This record gives sequence, structure tokens and C-alpha cells, in this order.
Amino acid sequence: MDQPAPPAADWRAQPHVVVERDGVRYTLLGTAHVSRASVDAVREAIASGDFDAVAVELDEQRLRAISDPGSLADLDLVKVLREGKTPLFAANLALASYQRRLAEQLGIEPGAELKAAVDDARARALPVRLIDRDVGLTLRRAMQGLGWWQRAKLGGGILAGLVVDEEVAEHDIEKLKQGDMLQASFSEFAEQTPALYEALIAERDRYMAARLRETPAGAREVLAVVGAGHLDGLARHLREEQAAPGGIAAALETVKPKSRLPVMELSIAAFLLGGFAWGFASGGFDVGADLLAYWVLWTGGLGALGCLLAGGHPLSILGAFVASPFTPLHPALASGTVSAVIEAWVRKPTHADFMALREDVNTWRGWWRNRVARVLVNFFLTSLGTAIGVWTGGARMLARLFG
Repeated sequence: MDQPAPPAADWRAQPHVVVERDGVRYTLLGTAHVSRASVDAVREAIASGDFDAVAVELDEQRLRAISDPGSLADLDLVKVLREGKTPLFAANLALASYQRRLAEQLGIEPGAELKAAVDDARARALPVRLIDRDVGLTLRRAMQGLGWWQRAKLGGGILAGLVVDEEVAEHDIEKLKQGDMLQASFSEFAEQTPALYEALIAERDRYMAARLRETPAGAREVLAVVGAGHLDGLARHLREEQAAPGGIAAALETVKPKSRLPVMELSIAAFLLGGFAWGFASGGFDVGADLLAYWVLWTGGLGALGCLLAGGHPLSILGAFVASPFTPLHPALASGTVSAVIEAWVRKPTHADFMALREDVNTWRGWWRNRVARVLVNFFLTSLGTAIGVWTGGARMLARLFG
């Protein structure tokens, strides 16, 4: 005889906070991004009919990523390179790789409860509000609060996340059950870096509270599905924040513009031009020509070597050699960008490359086989080779001038 199905667990048994403000009652449902119980609780809460609007801890980009993995194939890779978004693209790939490992290890897609919230709310014709800040803005604001050494450490961590294919540690899984996907992805570094924690968690609590206050007209019972780690901060800002929500969101979406005075570029340009001028003036044509040759050969040679190690096309290698000596003078002349754009143009990635990207970046061979991944390798190794060349070439110039 068939046994009756056990009754569904009451969603109210899950962590939640209720906040009433301005005639609206917000029910903040804290979820674990790797829990089937959270998926069930979200679906039960929406099915209850108690809510007339649903808010979700997602932005448009993350919703598209979990709803349509094939959307990656629509990416304009050359545009990403030209707009200087390559590090952000790599960070998103690292996040996707981390999520894939979690899915394989736990048998559930991270963020499944967020996707269920959106799907079920739309199926019931409930207004859906995506309240999280764009992940790109969050990472850019995080980076602007870091020094160059901290940025280098974070970059190294992102690269490690792209190439390491080991199981996620148990303590990281426990953090994820209690917290947030972005926090868990960069947890070790975030704990040691207040600026990163501020952008990844504290700012987003305030941002999501502001977006929640922009409730759709007529909504009086709002269910907000968020990571459990956001409950306390989100509830506090909902209760206490007095500034206009639009102004708060706008301020937290602002990224400080780079200084109009490129001090570093001007300093390097002054050093180079001054060194060449001094060489020609004090040592004649031979000394000046030697200094110029040192610079071109060291920067161009090592930039081209990096591109060669990345499996670059001959035209990409040539582009790296030509651009590297000029790279310190202006960001638009960055050798990594130049060589990567040429690589993407000559060996245009196919739809299949984009579709296989998340899997291919988890093996060393895949990085060189996949044309999208190889463009990233090209960018990073060419940039690294040029950076080594700049310091080495500059040191040789100093030795020649004062030796």
C-alpha cells in the first residue's frame, strides 16, 4: 500500500525576520545557497499565498547565469578586452568554477533556492524584484579599496580558483550554509581584508535594504529571499535607515574615477625619456642607442615570450613585442590587451568554445585547447612578461647610465 507523503516542513522553521515599515511588512527569509531544505522552504512560502511580491538576492547578470548557462555564448570577448574588463571576466569564471565544484560535490546547484523563488513567483504572476547589486560593481568597489599588494594577492587567488579542481573544504561549505556566495568564494581573503568584506557584505546589506524599500506599488506583504548571513544587517538597515533609498543605491553603485593625472605613467615616461635623452647627450649615439635597445629588447622580448608560452598566434606574438615597450606609457597600449585582442580576432572563439568554457578551465589542457580560455592565458602571461621586462629593462638602463 502506498504511504502518504510526509507533510512539508513549515517554512517558518527556517531563519527569518519580519520588519514592518511604511505600511509594508517585509519577511526576510534566510536561506543556505547549497540546501535542498531552503529550496523547499522558498517554494512553500510562495505557495502559501501570503505574499503579493517577492524580492531575491540576485542581480540581472547572476540570474541570467543560473537560468541560462548558454548565455555566455553571447559574450563579445573583444569588447570585454577593449573595455578593460578581462580581470572581471576572469573573476566571474572563478566564481562559476567554484559553483560547479559545489554542485558536483553536493548534488545541488548553488543558488537553486534563488532561482526557485524567481520561477515560482513569476508562475504565480507575482512582481519579482532583483535587489542585489551588480556583481561587477561589487568587485570593482572591492578592488578600489585595496592596495596594489592586496590586489595582487586577490588576483592570485582568482587564478588559483580557475585552475584548481579540488573538493571544496568542509569549513567553507559550512560558511556557505550560513552566509553568502560571494563571501564564501573569497572567504579567506575577505576575513583578512576589511575593505573587501565591506564591499562584499556590509555594503550589499545596505544596498539591498534600500532596493527593498522601493517596493512595487500596491505591495503590502513582501517576501525577501536572501542568504542567511544577510539577515541581521538587512533587518537593521530596514528598521533604521532614514536616507532616501534611491540616493543610497546610487551612492553604492558609484565607482571612484581614476585620477585624471596619471602619476605612474608620467613618472615612467619621464624616467624613460630623460634616460634616453641623457644617454644620447652624455654618451653620444652609441650609449643612447644601447639604452633604447635594452628597453625594447627586454620589454618586447619578455612580453612576446609570455604570449608564446600562451600558445599565441604569430601575429599576437608580434603585437605583444611591438606594444610592450609602450605599455607603461598609457593603459590603452597595454601589451596584454593588444595581444589578446589580436588572438581573439585571428582565432575567433566558436559557440562551442563558450559552451565548454566552464568545464575546460578546470584542466590545464583545457586552458590551451579552448579558444576563449587561451585568450585569457594570452592576456595574463603577456602582461606578466611585460611587467618583468619593464623592471628588468629599467634596472639595466640605470646600470648603464650610472655604471
